[in-house]
Amino acid sequence: MIYLNYSNLDAETQERLLATSKKDVEQKFGKSIKVYAKKHFTNYEQMLEEEALRNLYNYKYVFNI
Repeated sequence: MIYLNYSNLDAETQERLLATSKKDVEQKFGKSIKVYAKKHFTNYEQMLEEEALRNLYNYKYVFNI
């Protein structure tokens, strides 16, 4: 679960969430994404970024108001 303060959803917080998600995705699926990117001649970093954005929907958020 990720605890967020409702009044603090600025760009810095969003970037922190994306960086956390990116680390999670890289840890869980990094090798398979790298193999896929190499096989299909795509950019690994871009694929990692896209998967990190998708991964954000899997988090459970708790908003403190």
